[in-house]
Amino acid sequence: MNLPNSLTLLRIFFVPVLIVILLTRSPTVQLLGFTMHFEVWGVLILLLAAATDWADGYLARRRLQVTTLGILLDPIADKLLISAAFIALVDMHLVKAWMAVIIIGREFTVLGLRNIASAEGFTIAASTLGKTKMVLQVCAVAIVIVGARHPSMNPLGLFLLWLVVISALVSAAQYFLRFWSHVDDSIKQRRKLRMLEASKKSQDAVSL
Repeated sequence: MNLPNSLTLLRIFFVPVLIVILLTRSPTVQLLGFTMHFEVWGVLILLLAAATDWADGYLARRRLQVTTLGILLDPIADKLLISAAFIALVDMHLVKAWMAVIIIGREFTVLGLRNIASAEGFTIAASTLGKTKMVLQVCAVAIVIVGARHPSMNPLGLFLLWLVVISALVSAAQYFLRFWSHVDDSIKQRRKLRMLEASKKSQDAVSL
């Protein structure tokens, strides 16, 4: 356990906190004459969680503290945070259910492809679009949460949601093509090895 992994676990801890804040629409606190409603707390928790996503990766590379636990937990923490946020927003009738299904489905599909790729001995690196999508997701969720009390933000929130959906579909297609390319090459290599082994066995049998 090190600081990067602790930040990843902290991001997982933020998930139930964010859900409680959004679904209970509380707390409302008076602070220095400013009323902090639930949407302020929701956005703060979301941004803090997003900050830990950047910080844990940066610190792990900077301190040379990349661990197996961190590699496993980091994408899971991201998926849990985004999934929880969108499911809560659907329950609040702020996001269409079909949008949430596409976005969440993409997250776990890519996670599954990466796990299969890892088992096959190769890695699918995150694309630029995939990294941009994470930023879009955080921005979209934050604007939609604010729009719960300030309807003037809803058009911007809807626009960002459409960008998230489109980027999710395109990046998922990119991951699948990369995955299929690696798997296809792996299958061809195995087929060649089997043919060589079969040919060698047949030659050995003839020589005997």
